[in-house]
Amino acid sequence: MKTSTLLSSALIKQEIRDACKDLVLPDDQLRLLMQKFIDEVNKGLAKATHDDAIVKCFTTYVQDLPDGTEKGNFLALDLGGTNFRVLLITLDGQNFDMKSKIYAIPQSLMLGTGTQLFDHIAQCLALFVKDLKLQNEVLPLGFTFSFPLSQHGLTEGYLVRWTKGFNCSGVIGEDVVALLEEAINRRNDVKIDVCAILNDTIGTLMSCAWKNQNCRIGLIVGTGSNACYVEKTKNAQCAIPGNFSEKKPHMLINTEWGAFGERGVLDFIITEFDRAIDENSINPTKQLFEKMISGMYMGELTRLVLEKLVNAGLLFGGKCPGDLRKRGKFFTKYVSEIENDPKGRYTNCREILAELGLRNVSDQDCENVRYVCSIVSRRAAHLVSAGIAALLNKMGEDNVTVGIDGSVYRFHPHFHDLMTAKISELQPYKFDLMLSEDGSGRGAALVAAVASQRR
Repeated sequence: MKTSTLLSSALIKQEIRDACKDLVLPDDQLRLLMQKFIDEVNKGLAKATHDDAIVKCFTTYVQDLPDGTEKGNFLALDLGGTNFRVLLITLDGQNFDMKSKIYAIPQSLMLGTGTQLFDHIAQCLALFVKDLKLQNEVLPLGFTFSFPLSQHGLTEGYLVRWTKGFNCSGVIGEDVVALLEEAINRRNDVKIDVCAILNDTIGTLMSCAWKNQNCRIGLIVGTGSNACYVEKTKNAQCAIPGNFSEKKPHMLINTEWGAFGERGVLDFIITEFDRAIDENSINPTKQLFEKMISGMYMGELTRLVLEKLVNAGLLFGGKCPGDLRKRGKFFTKYVSEIENDPKGRYTNCREILAELGLRNVSDQDCENVRYVCSIVSRRAAHLVSAGIAALLNKMGEDNVTVGIDGSVYRFHPHFHDLMTAKISELQPYKFDLMLSEDGSGRGAALVAAVASQRR
C-alpha cells in the first residue's frame, strides 16, 4: 500500500510538471524574446516607426541626473495605483529628510471623471502642505504619473492609455500636468510649481542615482511593470526640438515595455492561462508582457493553474473550494508567502489554503501548490531578466546599476536571486541590482530639484 501511495504521488508530480511545462522558458526562447524586444525598442525610438510601435520608448526630457548639490524643500506626488503618496523632501548635499503621507483612491474615483480624480489629488496635496505649515512657500513639485505618457517637454505629458484598473473619463489625450494645475488653481489655497512630470521608473532611477552614480536603468516590478534607461540623445528621434538640449549626450527613455507582446509578437510563449487573464481583464489584447509579470496578475495566474490541476484530479483529491474558483481570490502576496515557507515546512501554505476553505491538506498537496507558485514567479523573473539583459546589451557598458522598485521585487523571497542569475546567463556585461529604498517618490522630488536648479 505504502509503495503504491509513493508511486502515485511521484506520478502526480510528473503530471503536474507536464501541466505547467508551457510556463517554463528555456534560454533559447528568452534570447528570441530579447531580440524581438530590441527590435520593438528600435521601432519606438525611430521617428518613422514610432507612431506604429508597440514599445513606445517615450522621450522623457530628463537629461540631468542628480549630483548631490541639490538643496531646498521639494514636493513629490506619486500616483500609480490604488493609493498615491505626497512627499516633502528636504535636500542639503547628501543629507535628506522626508515626510510623506499615503492617500487612498476609492474605486469610484478610479472609474469616475478626470476632474473628480484631480480634484481629489489637489485636495490631499493642499491638506498635506497645510499640515506642514508650508502653504505660503512656493514649492517645486515633481509629479510621478505611472501610466503611459507621450511627453512633449519636462512639464507636458499626454495620457496615452489607462492601465492598472484605472479608466477615468476625459483624461486620455490630455496634458495631465495641466489637469493637475487646474485642480490646484480651482482651490487657490497653496503655491505649487509643477517642475516635472515623470513615471515611476524614472523616479526609481533618479532615486538610486542620487546614491549610486552608475544607475542607468530604472525598473518597476509591482502592480505593473515597466523600465527606463539612459539612451544617447541623438537616438531619441521623437524629442521635440527646442524642448531639450542637443548638447547633452544622454536622455532617459521610458520604454513602456508592459505593452510588449501586442499584435502577436509573444505568441510563441503565451499560454492558455495568459489568454484567460487577458480575456477577463479590463484592457483585452493590451499590456501582455505586463500581464505575464506583474503583481496585478501573478496571483490570478497561479489560481488558474491550480484550478486546472484540481479539475484534472491532480490536487486536493479533485475537490475545489468555491473561493479557488473565483477570479481574484488567490492574491499575489500568497505566492510570496507560500514560497517563504522553509523547505519541507508548509505553515504559510496551510494558513492560506485554510483561508480559501481547504483544511487538512496533505504535505504532497502543499508541495505541489508551492511548485505552481514557483513556476509562475520564476517565469516572471526570467521575463524581466530578459528585458533587462536586452537593455544592457543595447547600452554596451560594464558596471551599470539597475535601480528597482515594486512590491513583487521587494517582497518575493527569490526574485532578486533569480534575476541576478538569469541576467548573468543572458548577457556578458557586469551589472548590479539595487533596491530603491524610498521608491519613485524621492526620485520625483529629485527631478523637480534638478529641474528647478537648472532653470
